[in-house]
Amino acid sequence: GEEHYNCISALHKSMRGSDANASLYWLARMLEGGEDPLYVARRLVRFASEDIGLADPLALTQAVAAYQGCHFIGMPECEVILAQCVVYFARAPKSIEVYKAYGNVKECLRTHTGPLPPVPLHLRNAPTRLMKNLGYGKGYKYNPMYKEPVEQDYLPEELKGRDFFKGRET
Repeated sequence: GEEHYNCISALHKSMRGSDANASLYWLARMLEGGEDPLYVARRLVRFASEDIGLADPLALTQAVAAYQGCHFIGMPECEVILAQCVVYFARAPKSIEVYKAYGNVKECLRTHTGPLPPVPLHLRNAPTRLMKNLGYGKGYKYNPMYKEPVEQDYLPEELKGRDFFKGRET
């Protein structure tokens, strides 16, 4: 019932709050209560990107490994795998930078009126002669060929200067 959602919420909030002790309690309460360990492992995969993100990019690897480990061996042996992951997440630095930036992109797309801007010609592939003649790929700078980063626009003209990480135009 509702307690299923209450416990997963408590687990998330305990990890988010960097409380490893409480995180282990909520994990054990769920597992000892019969919760599917793969459900918990799936939620940890989401948590790794949503709450830890780029502050510790290896968190996603930890979560996927925990999911796979649970899938391979099941309960009760996988409980320690989940416990390790939960403690790792509670102790990890947190960042919601990517989560917020992606939300800003979605908002931009939802609130856009009219047709979405086309992909700039220089960013389009030109697998045919016709496409090349139409200007597809013209002026594109292939970054690996340069020693320094190149100046090049990657967003449509209508979004030039938009910074989704800051949530506004620069």
